[in-house]
Amino acid sequence: MFTGIIENLGQLKSRRGAAYAFTAGAGFCRRIKIGDSIAVNGACLTATSVGRTDFTAEVMPETRKRTTLGKFEIGAAVNLEFPATLATFLSGHLLQGHIDGVGRVVKISRQGNSRLIQFALPKTLANYVVKKGSVAVNGVSLTVIAVKNNRFSVGVIPHTWRHTSFRELKTGDLVNLETDVLAKYLEKLVAKKQHAKF
Repeated sequence: MFTGIIENLGQLKSRRGAAYAFTAGAGFCRRIKIGDSIAVNGACLTATSVGRTDFTAEVMPETRKRTTLGKFEIGAAVNLEFPATLATFLSGHLLQGHIDGVGRVVKISRQGNSRLIQFALPKTLANYVVKKGSVAVNGVSLTVIAVKNNRFSVGVIPHTWRHTSFRELKTGDLVNLETDVLAKYLEKLVAKKQHAKF
């Protein structure tokens, strides 16, 4: 599990088949052990090797298909987060690191001290994104400001803008989306109840 609070901003260093190498701060890499889970732009990957300032993870076909990882270019900025523990301060919201789909940046504008970003999302995810609810975009925990016609908007404070890959976003860019897992479980339970035979 993760919380959507980014701990380090890294970059894609190289890609050889399924092996993706990412650079990160030396302090971040010192904490990595082979076999550890790390959220890379919200996608949970397993570290297979670790260097002083980089680590490698294997990316399976399903992950490349469902996320933006298959479209990464060398040098692309990535948000990195270690898994939560029982002692983790839950500043964001609970995430699984399982990407539900890919969204697209529609518009970025300034609003006071923050940026207002509007995203388009797949129709299949529209029911799980609600006003004032939580959503993860590229692994960052955010609060939804508005939802309309398969689009939603979020506000990004200056700290988050400076310390995440958001600062490199442009209109048309693709992003990883993870919706609230509680909404998905609730939907399944309600559907089962409705179809139950007594």
